[in-house]
Amino acid sequence: MTKIDTEAIKKHIRGILEALGDDPDREGLIDTPDRVAKMYEEVFAGMQYTNHEIAQMFDKTFADDLDLETDHSDMVIVKDIDIFSYCEHHMALMYDMKATVAYIPNGKVIGLSKIARAADMAARRLQLQERIGTDIAEIIAEITGSEDVAVRIEGCHSCMSARGIKKSQAKTVTTTFRGRFSTDTQLQMRLYLEVQSNGDRNE
Repeated sequence: MTKIDTEAIKKHIRGILEALGDDPDREGLIDTPDRVAKMYEEVFAGMQYTNHEIAQMFDKTFADDLDLETDHSDMVIVKDIDIFSYCEHHMALMYDMKATVAYIPNGKVIGLSKIARAADMAARRLQLQERIGTDIAEIIAEITGSEDVAVRIEGCHSCMSARGIKKSQAKTVTTTFRGRFSTDTQLQMRLYLEVQSNGDRNE
């Protein structure tokens, strides 16, 4: 575990305010470095931990009583997990992000809330959307012992919507397939249909 240096953040935020030509000692800004440091400590909490440490943090599993000889394609899916992150290229917010995580049990299953918590923590870093999917897949694979993991993420990037090309409706979709998900098109289609369904039920 690494520690976020909030004092250094305060110092550098003050320097940024000065570089922007503003007065960090004026009433509206005097507490801004402290506020930003506290915010960064929260929104970048995942940067304090490796994927292995996050897996250990949320390693709450239960014995899976499926007959692996016959039920070898039963799939656990948690969809519409709200996450957010910050683009490492511009430190711009990635928002309205929905993650879907699926895996095929291999002797044990993870508590469903732990999937959402692991996804949230993996996103709380300076990230690329593609890497968020890879990190989540790695964490879930370690916890469940299953090589068959899929992660789909859809989100908006303020580096596209608020600056540059300024396309506010553009969404980025990324998929990460591991194990049988990477080769079995039927599994991929099942996942796609579940993501597109409008039901409120999580498998």
